[in-house]
Amino acid sequence: MGRCLEPSCRNCRRMGEKLFLKGSRCLGAKCAVDRRGTPPGMHTLRKRQRKLSDRGVQLREKQKARYVFEVLERQFRRFFAEASKLPGATGETLLQLLERRLDNVVYRLGFGDSRPQARQMVLHGHIQVNGRRTDVPSYRVKIGDVISFWEGGRKTFFYKTLKSTPPSRTAPGWLSLDAEKLEGRVLAVPGRSDTEITINEKAIVEYYAR
Repeated sequence: MGRCLEPSCRNCRRMGEKLFLKGSRCLGAKCAVDRRGTPPGMHTLRKRQRKLSDRGVQLREKQKARYVFEVLERQFRRFFAEASKLPGATGETLLQLLERRLDNVVYRLGFGDSRPQARQMVLHGHIQVNGRRTDVPSYRVKIGDVISFWEGGRKTFFYKTLKSTPPSRTAPGWLSLDAEKLEGRVLAVPGRSDTEITINEKAIVEYYAR
């Protein structure tokens, strides 16, 4: 199974903002964006920061969305192709499809410290949807779906730690969380304002519309 191999902190520095790819590390003193305010590469302090072209801005926004949701280029193209065939604004529909990925939902519920960690939990079979064990990170949740830990996942040290210290992250409005049972439910389809990171979806549409 393909996965993103780019260094997380370098991607944040390249975008010039925190993408929260490493969870709590991004909020601490070790955050690379706070420690190094320059893009990655040699002699960046001596380089004059050139203004990005329109094409460069479009590429950056597309890459930002890929990094945030841990999606490969081929997968991202498939998401865009599907979004372009559905009714409504293509950019907003694209973000909606990405938000409904199971690994993203596990992260937004606070079960994982970061999206990569949430993805690993799903891959290892610790998560179940409607009582059925699911190990596909790209599984698309629907309204009414119940996301919880599988019986075997409840024996892990991570689950016991999470049980004693409930998730501190607030779930978005389209999800509900029972902190005592560590169980989440999909209440609605995510809206444009529910995206955690600022992404210019119109630039992404323009990038693929060339």
